[in-house]
Amino acid sequence: MSMNNASNVFLDPNANRFQVNIINEDHDNNETTQEDVGSDPPHYEETSFTDETHNRLRISYRPGKRELYDNFRQNGEKTEASLHPYDTHSKMYYLQTFGHNTMDPVPKIDYYRNTGSVSGNKLNRPSLLEIHEQLAKNIAVSTGSVERVANGESTTGDETAASKEEENKTGFVKFGWVKGVLVRCMLNIWGVMLFIRLSWIVGQAGIGLGVIIILLATMVTSITGLSTSAIATNGFVRGGGAYYLISRSLGPEFGGSIGLIFAFANAVAVAMYVVGFAETVVELLKESDTLMVDESNDIRIIGTITVVCLLGISVAGMEWEAKAQVILLIVLLIAIANFFIGTVIPTNTEKKARGFFNYQASIFAENFGPDFRSGEGFFSVFAIFFPAATGILAGANISGDLKDPQSAIPQGTMLAILITTIAYIAVAICAASCVVRDATGNVNDTIVPGMSCNGSSACGLGYDFSRCASQPCDYGLMNNFQVMSMVSGFGPLITAGIFSATLSSALASLVSAPKVFQALCKDNVYKGLEFFAKGYGKNNEPIRGYVLTFVIAMAFILIAELNTIAPIISNFFLASYALINFSCFHASYAKSPGWRPAFRYYNMWVSLFGALLCCGVMFVINWWAALITYAIELFLYIYVTYKKPEVNWGSSTQALYFVNALDSALALTTVEDHVKNFRPQCLALTGAPMVRPALLDITHTFTKNNGLCICCEVYTGPRKLCVKEMNSGMEKKQAWLTKNKRKAFYAAVAADSFRDGVKSLLQASGLGRMKPNTLVVGFKKDWRSAPATQVENYVGIIHDAFDFELGVIIVRISQGFDISQVLQVQEELEKLEQERLALEATIKENDFEEGKRGICGFFKKASTLNISKHETKKESTINTMQSMHVGEFNQRLLEASTQFKKKQGKGTIDIWWLFDDGGLTILIPYILTIRKKWKNCKLRIFTGGKVNRIEEEKLVMASLLSKFRIKFADINIICDINIKPNKESWKFFEEMIEPYRLHESCKDITTAEKLKRETPWKITDAELEAFKEKSYRQVRLNELLQEHSRAANLIVLSLPVARKGAVSDYLYMAWLEILSKNLPPILMVRGNHKNVLTFYS
Repeated sequence: MSMNNASNVFLDPNANRFQVNIINEDHDNNETTQEDVGSDPPHYEETSFTDETHNRLRISYRPGKRELYDNFRQNGEKTEASLHPYDTHSKMYYLQTFGHNTMDPVPKIDYYRNTGSVSGNKLNRPSLLEIHEQLAKNIAVSTGSVERVANGESTTGDETAASKEEENKTGFVKFGWVKGVLVRCMLNIWGVMLFIRLSWIVGQAGIGLGVIIILLATMVTSITGLSTSAIATNGFVRGGGAYYLISRSLGPEFGGSIGLIFAFANAVAVAMYVVGFAETVVELLKESDTLMVDESNDIRIIGTITVVCLLGISVAGMEWEAKAQVILLIVLLIAIANFFIGTVIPTNTEKKARGFFNYQASIFAENFGPDFRSGEGFFSVFAIFFPAATGILAGANISGDLKDPQSAIPQGTMLAILITTIAYIAVAICAASCVVRDATGNVNDTIVPGMSCNGSSACGLGYDFSRCASQPCDYGLMNNFQVMSMVSGFGPLITAGIFSATLSSALASLVSAPKVFQALCKDNVYKGLEFFAKGYGKNNEPIRGYVLTFVIAMAFILIAELNTIAPIISNFFLASYALINFSCFHASYAKSPGWRPAFRYYNMWVSLFGALLCCGVMFVINWWAALITYAIELFLYIYVTYKKPEVNWGSSTQALYFVNALDSALALTTVEDHVKNFRPQCLALTGAPMVRPALLDITHTFTKNNGLCICCEVYTGPRKLCVKEMNSGMEKKQAWLTKNKRKAFYAAVAADSFRDGVKSLLQASGLGRMKPNTLVVGFKKDWRSAPATQVENYVGIIHDAFDFELGVIIVRISQGFDISQVLQVQEELEKLEQERLALEATIKENDFEEGKRGICGFFKKASTLNISKHETKKESTINTMQSMHVGEFNQRLLEASTQFKKKQGKGTIDIWWLFDDGGLTILIPYILTIRKKWKNCKLRIFTGGKVNRIEEEKLVMASLLSKFRIKFADINIICDINIKPNKESWKFFEEMIEPYRLHESCKDITTAEKLKRETPWKITDAELEAFKEKSYRQVRLNELLQEHSRAANLIVLSLPVARKGAVSDYLYMAWLEILSKNLPPILMVRGNHKNVLTFYS
């Protein structure tokens, strides 16, 4: 494949990007056979980047390469017959998709990888903006890149190849499903219980109930295995086993709590298995009378030596540990086979005396039913057996070391459960078919002619063990734990099997605990455990975790009191199983589209049943251990929930939150609004919430835990830039609200004007019944200096809110709300501080290196001194800037921005309820008084009335408020609202509106009409005269407010309404200005004139 003059074409701005040429296909460049013509092969289209008449692209096949090309076309995969040398995603030109030059790439797995993926490089597909905007604005091709493309080089391909080469050099050891999962699970499930307790269990429960006990335990593990398989096949599985599966499904709260106790359980299990091994060795030493010190200390000595050896194998690497596991499995399988062979080898007199008679139907029939003794029952025997069925997560625990965890975990785990279950049942039935329950071991206890027989199967076989009914015997299923050794063809092999079972389980636990713990620490769920996250070597081995596990195991080995801790460990494992089952149920129940497990043989209700079954088994095994497990898990759950680790794993808990919220929102739409359930649902025009914190705080005060609060921002300007800025800031600003514990949503729109944006928000914000019913906006303090369009937009949004039947609250504080300049200064100071710290670190590092060089460093002090001088200069600059900025920005602005966060002292909230708006003016301050920060403030009511009816008006208002069950401290009837204000106040008002008056009455009609057309926003003389009484009232109200409410903590005042088309924007702003000037924080409120209060029950 050739590209002639490619670089010239790429650089040619006039080249037609979508020019398509037809490419002839030939197996040879110059020959076309008749067969080719006859078969009429399809023509493939390719884009020409060159002149149409000269440089046409031609695809020529090497012998045998056509199939590769077809495969490429069908699968979208690169083959060694690379067709497009400019296949790169690091530049702005891409694969020729379907034969055309387009930036749209074909589907590819590399686009879906995580950033830190070890299985391949993540590629970034072109953004929607890149393929949506005009091509000329997005393509930027450097000369160097063009040359590389022309020469057939691919940047991304090279990087990928280098990455894979490095991975090959690193040489990760990965295991298949047999070595990684099947072998480990079988070894962990087959424990000491198989050799020394199974015969006793079948003796107590009988063959029938014994098989049921095994199947019941298997049912628990099988359901858990199915759930594990479903979760493990729902996406890529990393290291961490049970912790990873639970945490990614249920979230860090459950995952973190179970991960810690699961890792601890595995660490203590190492001690349990090692002590089991040591006890067997000590028994052998005792038989040969070769004890070193005494039994307890010998267990400690042997246990210590054993765990050190196991640690050495583990630290040597997973490859050595896997080899050791295979050897131990072979020994274990030989031991089990040895038992089955022993059952068919003809017995001798000594073994008959100990109760072994080979397979006998009479023994099978006698041992089929239960014979519980010594206070044992079905559940107590089940509790003893169940730990023998655990260990199914041994493969999943090293999920990070598996080649393909998604297929290995289901295959290996389920097959291991099947094989081990068959083995348990077979051993139980065979043992109970060959060995009687009680035997004396005395070869002379044979039946002689004339002796009466108790009718047991032993009597029928010529032995009288009847004295076992009155005195204890040492042999038989019920009395001898070494039945398998006795029955086997070669006894020492059973001992070797016991060694293999204990050591393999100990080794598996010794590997599992650090791996799970490392995954937990890497996720930083518990802040103080990052130290153990570090891995070493080619397999990222958790050496620090191995040492910690070793210390824990050693501690419990030296204590040597494992009978108490063993039930708790079993319950820890069961708690993990319960949560895995619940995870599978929860993920299915949440119905998230992301829940698509490749393993289909599961059912959500079966998983739930499995979770409940595990919880029940926990109490059956040991009720107090179950309670301790739940208490520890609850404590860790609460701790992680409180700490709130910053992780987002797309858990099913998140999915269920969404489902529940959606269901609740839909259910709410069927419920009609009722005045008793009214609550302020506010749309606050805060802009970026951190820019106007005081406006957000006061709104949040009466909406927190009570109503909806949406912080809104309108972006105006060039649409492309606005949308880009808006999209990039959405998550950041919502995160700020969450971090500052503000129960509010953030919403933003891009619009041509501020008013259009607010209009969109007023109409479209909210969901179902959860829609804003009140607009909260800060007072426009700069209205006199702002352009007329801004004032028009500001007043316009108030009109729009009333048009859409929303209440309006205008909030004013003396210092204003916008602290963006302060934030900008703080950001600059933080940057300077970071630079200073970085400079200090550099100086310290240089000093340290020079100190290491010894005397040579002496001659380089000059450079250090220069840096120090620079640093001093930098610090002085910072200090100068700080002092300068403190002088520049008003410190009172910062204090004002936090005033609503502080607890309000004893004082009053003065409510000037002048007009009935449905009750919103009285409801807002009432809600404030039930908040912790405002509870010390009392309500004072001010309303208009007549001089001759003051007491009657008071009684009417008091009666109304008492029916609304709103407590108040005082009621004041204001009788002089409608009198003229004093001359100074009116003069101030006239001077304020003077720049915005038209004064058309002083001009001729033609000039006046021209001025009206040129400045329609100005206040006409006719308008001022028409609304003179209303203007008087606003000025007079300010005088009354100054007189009565100057010392109030907060003023709530009825907002005057301007008639559309009658009152100009500047006159209305003048009313609001004079009404709220020189006062404490004031809320000007106007409801939508629908009842928000009722006195009916």
